[in-house]
Amino acid sequence: MSEIKSLADQLRNKISGTDAQPEETTKSPKVRTTKSQPLPPILEQLRAHDLADHKSMVHTRFKNPTAHLLHHFKMATGIEVNKVVGYAVEQFIEQHPEIKTIVKQYLQKLEI
Repeated sequence: MSEIKSLADQLRNKISGTDAQPEETTKSPKVRTTKSQPLPPILEQLRAHDLADHKSMVHTRFKNPTAHLLHHFKMATGIEVNKVVGYAVEQFIEQHPEIKTIVKQYLQKLEI
């Protein structure tokens, strides 16, 4: 047994019609260079947003591009999607106080 070929190597050789050894290419490891740019303030606000004492869960649906963006955002920053969505909803409600007014009026009608 001179060498053990992987199935992929065997298929490549069979398709190309040769039984020669594939050339080994040396890949240099990718080195990430990070510039010390200051982080946007929104990232610090998202990281500071605490969900530890919240136990309520809501299932949400997103369009595919939005879901992919949120997933990639998590990979890029390490900030959980739940934290982003929770922060966004709280900011939305703060910016639109009429939402709270509508809910309060509805609840008052129920009590009557």
